[in-house]
Amino acid sequence: MSTYKNLIGKDVNFLSTDPDNDSAEGQIWYNSTAGAFKDLLTLNAWSNGGSLVTEHQETSAAGTQTAGLCFGGRPPTAGIVATEEYDGSGWSNGGDMNTARRGAATFSASTQTAALVFGGAVDPGVLNATEEYNGTSWTSVNNLPAAKYINGGAGIQTAALSFGGYSGTAALATTEEYDGTNWTAGNAMSTARYSLASAGLQTAALAFGGTPPGALAITEEYDGTNWTAGGDMNTARRYAAGCGTQDSALVFGAGPAAVVKTEKYDGTSWSETADMGIAQKNHGGAGLQSAALSCGGESPTNSRRVTQEFNNSVNVITAAAFSSGDNMPEATSKVADGGTQTAAVEGGGQKNNPDSLPTSSSEYNGTSWTAGNSLPSNYGSNTGATGTQTALVTGGANNPTPGGTCEYDGTNWTAGGTLGTSRYGGKTLGTQTAAVTCGGRVSPPTLNNVEEYDGSSWTAVTAMPIATREQGGFGTQTAGVVVSGFQGPSSPPVSPSPASRGALGFDYDGTNWTAGTSALIAGSSGGAAGIQTVGFFLAGGNPGLSPALITTSQTYDGTSYTTNASVARSRATQFGITSARTAAVGTAAMIFGGGDPSNTPQDTAATEEYNVATTALNIKTITTS
Repeated sequence: MSTYKNLIGKDVNFLSTDPDNDSAEGQIWYNSTAGAFKDLLTLNAWSNGGSLVTEHQETSAAGTQTAGLCFGGRPPTAGIVATEEYDGSGWSNGGDMNTARRGAATFSASTQTAALVFGGAVDPGVLNATEEYNGTSWTSVNNLPAAKYINGGAGIQTAALSFGGYSGTAALATTEEYDGTNWTAGNAMSTARYSLASAGLQTAALAFGGTPPGALAITEEYDGTNWTAGGDMNTARRYAAGCGTQDSALVFGAGPAAVVKTEKYDGTSWSETADMGIAQKNHGGAGLQSAALSCGGESPTNSRRVTQEFNNSVNVITAAAFSSGDNMPEATSKVADGGTQTAAVEGGGQKNNPDSLPTSSSEYNGTSWTAGNSLPSNYGSNTGATGTQTALVTGGANNPTPGGTCEYDGTNWTAGGTLGTSRYGGKTLGTQTAAVTCGGRVSPPTLNNVEEYDGSSWTAVTAMPIATREQGGFGTQTAGVVVSGFQGPSSPPVSPSPASRGALGFDYDGTNWTAGTSALIAGSSGGAAGIQTVGFFLAGGNPGLSPALITTSQTYDGTSYTTNASVARSRATQFGITSARTAAVGTAAMIFGGGDPSNTPQDTAATEEYNVATTALNIKTITTS
């Protein structure tokens, strides 16, 4: 009789705690503390990644799950030049392509620093343009022999393959090989088709799905010379994405109605695996069968910024996300806020429809909000607040005392020093005894005035280079960042009408302002928190974007912004966002309150908490059921 060790090659161990690494895969052990047999299982699953900066539909992709590229696509139908780089959690801007295009080759095994794009379309024409990417910029190189788009692609930058596609009038079966300099004709595919998915290398490529007629399930394999039939997919598809190698490929999504179906190929046949979390079509695909990346495309909600990751792993991966917290006692926007995710405070603010200026406040303990004492007067149009739950300062153009300041000691609100320049809608950074307030407005002008607070009085200091209001900001009095918002010109500190929402950022060292990093997505009336080198920014609204209400968050590492998890509830007017202000943010941020003109009522009491991505072993308890 065979034992478990004879069959598997491992003993059934007697342990007091579960293993903490993947070396236990396939092993059974008895956990004496839990009183149960357990094992570690491989899991196939999709999870969400950070949202794209730009909408990408009919987009192309390359690279890996932790170093990916998404480039081109639409809207508009003319195509876009935008390139974005993925670091495994969020996207940042890369170099623009020289030629705007959509529907270029659906996959390339090229890398984030050595990618290739070929073909595509710009209404009303089809392209043969080819470009190479070096990790920073695109360079135009020799063109394809003939124009085509929604074609398949495989290989690397110096040994690539293009096959199938659409000429603008007919489906193609043509194959072209690229040696890093020139394109040459290869043998044709057995079936002419376009909107197909692809994977593999120049000498071992895979083409699957496509159209016409209808959606196809056929697979073809290329050996560097000829195409031969492979195993059919279980689901016929067009507008799908693929990745991997010829004998270990993955296909996901499809159209014309977006689907979640995912299949794996082992070199002979396809088998169903875990469904995508969000149905997609016309999206980009990159990576490997065991670690894939899907970006952009069209979903049932028509969101073109969606990112999803597929993993075949012994780990359960939970993506960074916002989750619902307890509602505030009162739905309010433009509140004064401070503290951390587990010890926050909010007060004052503004209510819309009908308009009112509450003086109420409340505290959050990480689980629930509790009503607190009222402010001495309303700071509904406050110019920003900063500090902790037990030591906060806020100012604004309240009525009847313009330019007033209010301090909170953890129990009571009392009047503080008066601002030199009455303002509202600005940003305040730092602590209760060492704060700096920046910009804002005195209706109608936008200001670049800056003042510092020492715990009792305000003093005018160096002005910002550009007048700004309703901006984001984080940091301290001697190391601060201000970003985005309504931005006007240099001195005099009055913006044009109407002001524009800019993405520009500025750094403050306690004396001078210098040009900083621009946000990826510009917006105003949003929120931000953190320190100068670890920030969290969520813009509120920008009517120039579609949709105009921004839900994508952005994290800052002191050098660059990357996209992060999206909030569930749009908030177009200034809302509270708080987190650890003297420690790493991104691990414990939250937002609360705010308004959305498209909703009735406009204001919300909703609270959302940010949770970082986590990875845990997929340990299962063995039962007899």
